[in-house]
Amino acid sequence: MRKLTSAGVHLFLLTASFLSLFPFLWMIMGMTNSSSDILKGKFGFGSMFMDNVHRLLDMTSLGSAFMNSTVIAIVGTIGTLILSSMAGYGFEIYQSRGKSRLFGLLMLSMMMPFAAVMIPLFRMFSGMGLLNTPTAVILPSITTAFMIFFFLQNTKSFPRELLQAGRVDGLSEWKIFTRIYMPTMKPTFAAAAIITFMNYWNSFLWPLIALQTQDKKTLPLVVSSLASSYNPDYGIIMVAIVITTLPSVLIFFLLQKQFVQGMLGSVK
Repeated sequence: MRKLTSAGVHLFLLTASFLSLFPFLWMIMGMTNSSSDILKGKFGFGSMFMDNVHRLLDMTSLGSAFMNSTVIAIVGTIGTLILSSMAGYGFEIYQSRGKSRLFGLLMLSMMMPFAAVMIPLFRMFSGMGLLNTPTAVILPSITTAFMIFFFLQNTKSFPRELLQAGRVDGLSEWKIFTRIYMPTMKPTFAAAAIITFMNYWNSFLWPLIALQTQDKKTLPLVVSSLASSYNPDYGIIMVAIVITTLPSVLIFFLLQKQFVQGMLGSVK
């Protein structure tokens, strides 16, 4: 009976894994085929990969879009990690009378849809002359209520003995944060880095509004423009999607161990 149950569990997991991976497999196969073969439902590798790549490079400013996405994602991720970790650390470690009310207001901001603040954001950045710059994409997401909450919850497991030991040794609060807290909370920072990088990298709606010239477009905007043409070439689109997906996949696999530890609130 146990063997039968184990076989059933393994069969279910294999089926679920195949269904999850099938779209990615089909996408990889699709980038080697022509648009007509994809529309016919061909399931297999073709010989059009290099042709699709050359036509993609000719049709779009892919290199520029890749650099724009990279700059926005890396700078935004670093800024978010620094500011959100400081806020989460401060909310948990320091005591003040209005802290709970302020944090409650911060949590309420999570319930506000982006569509409600989209126009005020546009007018504000337009007035500041920051539209069509990476800064306009980075600033609205550089601190989020979710990331502050994430760091606050993980800081609850931070050993207070280390904090007291640092103060006894005469370290300033900033040195305690940078030399004790940050190294101790590496898994939390890794998990937050993956989530934040993917959010910046895949961001679409706000960059579509804020970035108004072709040389400032990010990769998701380039893919969207390819898919919205009158006669889309699906082979080219598949190549663009794979290129857009690879950085997030690589970062996740490089940091997956730390990601799991961070999501579980592990401290080392």
